[in-house]
Amino acid sequence: MTREEKSLVIEDLTAQLAENANIYLTDISGLDAGTTSNLRRACFKANVSLKVVKNTLLAKAMENSDKDFEDLSNTLKGNTSIMFSETGNAPAKVIKEFRKKFEKPVLKGAYVEETVFVGDENLEALVNIKSKEEVIGDIIGLLQSPAKNVVSALKSSGGKLAGILKTLSEKEG
Repeated sequence: MTREEKSLVIEDLTAQLAENANIYLTDISGLDAGTTSNLRRACFKANVSLKVVKNTLLAKAMENSDKDFEDLSNTLKGNTSIMFSETGNAPAKVIKEFRKKFEKPVLKGAYVEETVFVGDENLEALVNIKSKEEVIGDIIGLLQSPAKNVVSALKSSGGKLAGILKTLSEKEG
């Protein structure tokens, strides 16, 4: 690879790091071509982009990035593939599901919404992270619940109140 080609790859990676809030670094070494193809298909279905990258080029792209990747650059040893996703937990779910049948991919680290996770032991925590849309849905549900209770109480007590008033007016008459 020429110096110009490396420079273009670094520029491209730097742009992708800037555009994505959710970045996973994994090790998929040892997977045969068919298994890797299955992993790519699973990623595609989950809206996750998967690329195999050279550690030195990714390290340079991380240095050029405005984001603080902290300890993630220390994970750039051996084979590295990078996953990009709009949803914070989508790559983790793909990895977890894929590992039901295979030993790989192994999570090296992740950058999710400005938080850095290092090590495969964080996979379960990453799977359980809620997406922005899920959190908004939960909040809307919580906000609607008390309003529904008030409306329901008013409807039922309105009938009771009318019945009490009617009974009282009949007693007077």
